Amino acid sequence: MTTSPRSNWNYPTAVRFGAGRIAELAEACKAVGISSPLIVTDPFLATQPMTKAALDQLTSAGLRAAIFSEIKPNPVETNVYKGLEVLRSGRHDGVVAFGGGSALDAGKVIAFMAGQTRPMWDFEDIGDWWTRADPKGILPIIAVPTTAGTGSEVGRAGVITQEATHTKKVIFHPLMMPKIVICDPELTMGMPPHITAGTGLDALAHCIEAYCAPGYHPMADGIAVEGIRLVKEYLPRAYRDGRDIEARAQLMSAAAMGATAFQKGLGAIHALSHPTGALYDTHHGLTNAVFMPYVLVYNRRAIEERIERLAAYIGLQPSFQAFLDWVLQLRKDLGVPHTLEGLKVDAARFDEMSEMAPNDPTAGGNPVPITKESSRKLFEDALSGRL
Repeated sequence: MTTSPRSNWNYPTAVRFGAGRIAELAEACKAVGISSPLIVTDPFLATQPMTKAALDQLTSAGLRAAIFSEIKPNPVETNVYKGLEVLRSGRHDGVVAFGGGSALDAGKVIAFMAGQTRPMWDFEDIGDWWTRADPKGILPIIAVPTTAGTGSEVGRAGVITQEATHTKKVIFHPLMMPKIVICDPELTMGMPPHITAGTGLDALAHCIEAYCAPGYHPMADGIAVEGIRLVKEYLPRAYRDGRDIEARAQLMSAAAMGATAFQKGLGAIHALSHPTGALYDTHHGLTNAVFMPYVLVYNRRAIEERIERLAAYIGLQPSFQAFLDWVLQLRKDLGVPHTLEGLKVDAARFDEMSEMAPNDPTAGGNPVPITKESSRKLFEDALSGRL
């Protein structure tokens, strides 16, 4: 007897997409009731003209705005707590999360924690832990991505490293979804090639893992597949020419699509990448890119038919090998190292990392279950370059 599929689906928030839309930031804040926004960004962006222009726009519109920028590339809990101090002492009533994945994640968690009394780790994305939160204590968020990778602007969670355990934790609540997203591709213009590559390949990893994750979510599958096509068509263009506004816009779409799709699940690429980033402070997207082909080969027996359909859609020969060859060539063309050695990661902490990977919250979405032993082999393969 056949049964009808059953699943829960969620889709993103209001997105204002297009060149020049950053001019709507002050109006967007007012639309969601923010009169005193705290711009949360990273130390580099805090010094950039685009960030000063955003601050000036807010203050010129009569909003009492300030900037907090003490955030690491892989945000840690002390970054969140320091941001909370600034937010509360400044009596801010909302957050503008402005930047790449680190600023977006930290900004969302700061807004979420603003009125909570329990420790941050009580809201890790485990079961229904999110129901412990006081929803009235969550401040509204406006998200302004300045890279095209994580898609955190359309997500309901933030990844924060717990310093005591060097473990990345996912803090989740439905109300962490930004009220309004401003996707202005002009903000990504001139992004250096290596950051363009790392962020673009992060979006690709999100789309691939979402598409391959088990479970019933045909809308997420469709979004993921088109996101992969956009990365294939436009990432090499943006890498070659940082001023290509069409390529920048299409990659910004792909990033949001990846994060929309991965509500279906992620997998071993992220489960391996998170311990690596937490212990070695590597760039998240670049780390995903290094692990990508090794995980594809590991999952082959469970995903081959799906990858054949995907390959055909994006204009390749409909075979797993053709898709794998494309991934390998794309990494090479974008200057991504083939092994962990290129990220200055060695085998010294593989035992520890192999314990962490299967326990990462993303591990459960992998099509082939991962264990301590299989994680160890994947780390070893990624170090030796063995496919």
